[in-house]
Amino acid sequence: MRDLYPRYQAAGRALTAHDRGCAPCARSVADTSGRTARCPDGARLDEALERLQAAYLTQLKSR
Repeated sequence: MRDLYPRYQAAGRALTAHDRGCAPCARSVADTSGRTARCPDGARLDEALERLQAAYLTQLKSR
């Protein structure tokens, strides 16, 4: 799992880049009401980031 941190960081960068160019996702990020209106690609990137973040935090806790 050595490559977990770089993958987690890359997923964050990919989602940020996507949000900059996607109007529905940019609005979703700005909306703090708890609603999400991400496009399918944004939702996929967000889910990937969440999975990698959870895995990375689990790895940190197990050290």
